[in-house]
Amino acid sequence: MLALVLLALIWGRSLPALVVALVGAVLIAAVLVAVHHAEVVALRVGEPLGSLILAVAVTVIEVGLILSLMLSGGPGTATLARDTVFAAVMITGNGIVGLCLVVGALRHGVVSFNAEGSSGSMATVAALATLCLVFPTVTTTSPGPTFSGPQLAFAAVVSLALYSVYVFVQTVRHRDYFLPVIPDEGSRVDTGDGSGDGSDGPSDSLEDSHEAPPATRDALISLGLLVVSLVTVVGLAKSVSPAIESGVRAAGAPLSVVGVAIALLVLLPETLAAVRAASRNRLQTSFNLAMGSALASIGLTIPAIAVATIWLPGPLVLGLSATEMILLALSMLVGTLTVVAGRATVLQGAVHLLIFASFLFIAVTP
Repeated sequence: MLALVLLALIWGRSLPALVVALVGAVLIAAVLVAVHHAEVVALRVGEPLGSLILAVAVTVIEVGLILSLMLSGGPGTATLARDTVFAAVMITGNGIVGLCLVVGALRHGVVSFNAEGSSGSMATVAALATLCLVFPTVTTTSPGPTFSGPQLAFAAVVSLALYSVYVFVQTVRHRDYFLPVIPDEGSRVDTGDGSGDGSDGPSDSLEDSHEAPPATRDALISLGLLVVSLVTVVGLAKSVSPAIESGVRAAGAPLSVVGVAIALLVLLPETLAAVRAASRNRLQTSFNLAMGSALASIGLTIPAIAVATIWLPGPLVLGLSATEMILLALSMLVGTLTVVAGRATVLQGAVHLLIFASFLFIAVTP
C-alpha cells in the first residue's frame, strides 16, 4: 500500500537523488511483498503448480519493465529485451542453481533431485535460448542480429509451444518428475567427511511439508495483493529508470548492465524462495523455480515483445554476441552434467557460481 501511494505521488515527475534512493528502497520492499503473496497462493495450490505461479509473476514484472523502458527510451533500448532475457537465463541457470547447490550441499552433504524432470527442463531452456537468442545472429534475411517479421513470429510461436508443453508435462503428464526427492526412512546422506550422516533424516527434508495450506479466502486476498504489488513494482521501476540509465552512463558501463539490473531485481523473489527450499534439502523445488523462471522468461517474454514490436519504435535486436554465445554454451554444458546424475555436491555449485561471476564481470567490462 505504501508503494502504491508513493507511485501515485511521483508518477510523471523528475526525481531528485534522495527521492530516487527512497523509491529504490520501497521498490525492493514491494518485490519482497510480491513474493510473499505469491508464496501464499503457491502454498494453496501446491507443487509443482506453485513454482509456476512464482515464475509467471516474475515474468509479468520483467515484461512490464522491458516494455516501459523500450517505449520511453532511445535507440540504446533496442537490445534491452535480449540483455534482460539472457541475463535471466544466466542468473537462473548459474546464479540461483549454484547458490542453491552450495547452500544445500554445505548443510546436507550430497543433495538429490529428480534427474528426469531437471534434465527435461534444462533441454527446454537450451532449445529456447538457442532458437530465440542465437539464431538471430546467424540468420541472413534481415541485417544485423535481428529476426525478420516472419522469423520473429515463428520464434514466438515456437516459444509458446515449448513452454506450453513444459507446463503440461510438469503439472499433468509427469508431475511426479518435478516433486522434491524425499529420503527414505533411516537413509543416510554422505557428507564427504567419512561420517556418512549429513542430515537429520527425513524430518529435515519435510520441514516445510506439514505447513497447512491457507484458506481459500486468504489465498484470494493474497492473489489480489500480488497483482497490486506487481503493478507498483513495474510503476516504481519505470519512475527510477532514467536515474538508473544516467548512472550507468556516468560509470562508463555498457547499457546492457540495465538489462542485468532488471533481471536481478525481478528474480530476487525466486532467488529467496529457491534458497529457502535448498536449505530444507528440497533441491527439486529450487530447480523448479530456477528453470521455470528461465523458461518463462524466454517462452513468455519473447512472444510478448514480438507482439509489442507493432508499436515499438526501431529494430528489436535479439542476437547474442560471440562472447555471450560462449557463456551460454558453457552454461548449458555444465548444467547438463550437473542434473543428469540426480545428485550433486558443493563442487557443482561452485562451478555454476564462478560461471555466473564471469558473466557479471564480462557484462561490466566487455
